[in-house]
Amino acid sequence: MHHWLQNAATGIILGVICAQSYTSSAYAVDAQATISTSNASTNTLPSKNQFSKIVEKARALAVAPYKPPEEIPNFLKNISYDEFENIRFVPEKSFWRDSKSAFQIMMMSAGLFYRHPVTINVIDGAGTHRIEYSKSYFAFTDPELEKRVPPDMGFAGIKLTYPIISPLVQDQFLVFAGASYFRGVGRNNAWGISARGIAINTGLPIGEEFPSFTEFWLVRPKPDATEMTFYALLDGKSLSGAYQFVVSPGQNTRVQVNAVLFQRKNIDLLGIAPLTSMFYYGANTARPTGEWRPEVHDSDGLLLLDGATQEWLWRPLINPKQLEMDYFKTTNIKGFGLLQRNHHFEQYQDLGAQYEKRPSTWVKPIGDWGQGHVALIQLPTDGETNDNMVAFFTPDQKYPLGEPIKINYNLEFGDEHITNQTTGRVINTMVGDGNRIGGGYQPGAYRFIIDFAGGALDKKLPKAMVEANVSAGNGTTLIEQFVEYNKPRQAWRLSILAKPAPDKALELRAFLRDGNDTLSETWTYRLPSRNDIVPRSQ
Repeated sequence: MHHWLQNAATGIILGVICAQSYTSSAYAVDAQATISTSNASTNTLPSKNQFSKIVEKARALAVAPYKPPEEIPNFLKNISYDEFENIRFVPEKSFWRDSKSAFQIMMMSAGLFYRHPVTINVIDGAGTHRIEYSKSYFAFTDPELEKRVPPDMGFAGIKLTYPIISPLVQDQFLVFAGASYFRGVGRNNAWGISARGIAINTGLPIGEEFPSFTEFWLVRPKPDATEMTFYALLDGKSLSGAYQFVVSPGQNTRVQVNAVLFQRKNIDLLGIAPLTSMFYYGANTARPTGEWRPEVHDSDGLLLLDGATQEWLWRPLINPKQLEMDYFKTTNIKGFGLLQRNHHFEQYQDLGAQYEKRPSTWVKPIGDWGQGHVALIQLPTDGETNDNMVAFFTPDQKYPLGEPIKINYNLEFGDEHITNQTTGRVINTMVGDGNRIGGGYQPGAYRFIIDFAGGALDKKLPKAMVEANVSAGNGTTLIEQFVEYNKPRQAWRLSILAKPAPDKALELRAFLRDGNDTLSETWTYRLPSRNDIVPRSQ
């Protein structure tokens, strides 16, 4: 599991990855199906009026002074990880279990990283009811700790379960806990990447803010429902907001997000549909000294689809030496996400972490989001316990105070095919010194090897005239480039030799073509002057 901490030096959230891994599987669900917004067949009462009430609650919060949520006692903040893990919710006490509902709810205990309780309500045919905290919901390994826990401490979050492996097993598929963070898994996934409600000033020197979901309303579904609706109230220093979530677990887990936000004050950098993940090292980086595993990461790249150009763009992730912030200009963005494309066990060799099973996550906007940028924030990390990657959409438009900000999108957790991409795609990126055998004997240069496969590329004969369109920026010199068929991988390999300008980052873009026909997505890369491929004195 992941828990989240704020890095005081950077103001950016870092995830502490705990040892527990989780795998789920489910009956087959049509990957092309869309999320229904109708509650008539699945929930016990209409939800439109309820969401309006939460929107008004958020509006009222935004015009009032911010009051941070009340925190738990200090001794609970300071317990060890093992002590916290030994406070376990009793599965037999899951809500709606007695009615044999397919959807059931487990509660999370406050403590350690989760420092303030949240209010949890249930909406059913009889009205709205608050779920009162009781220590009896939890099994405590340490009886002395159990005595000290206040009888009214409150819950830290919720875990949604659904029988996606077997009708007899309730599997966790969605977890909300910590600020506005939530995580999901699809069939055959292990826990990995996280989403959150909103990001504020991520990566800026003024420091990041972390609004929190402070209250939830769970609409009780019918026993045989295949989707579930619930709501959340978000509050923070700079804004408040109302959220509606419609979730559908299965082969992939889908979440439709509808949000209405109200600013308390002007926000410098608003991050919509933020995703947070971990990249320690991969095929495109050096392996840290002493590491035996070939790769370690939850995600290996950022993918986006621009609405104006219809260009698919792929940016492999790196573990930088210092904070890196990249902005990709888009018009009417059609989708973006952090993906785990390397999904074979041989690429990780880690039986415990199961990185090959970490989910990809894809954001698909509903409606036109206009002009803006997809931001990629990459922080350095010296281990796999930090979530050091953040991606989100930030609009060019600035919203006046008092004006509601309406955000609607679909979010999907699953394998890398959740994007429904039909073009050729990058399946591997490798980077090496360009001044050695196999590199090119060019001092100061780098050799890039990029394998493409899929789409029309798979129909090309090995002797086909597949070419590359390669461009360099930021003063980078393109020395050579060529394409050849990679028979062992049944892919097309692009080899590039390029040299950065002195003390500048190397920047490259490339895609494959056959004449005027584009055959692949665009691979884009930015290698900072300080990197672990060719170490340089500082």
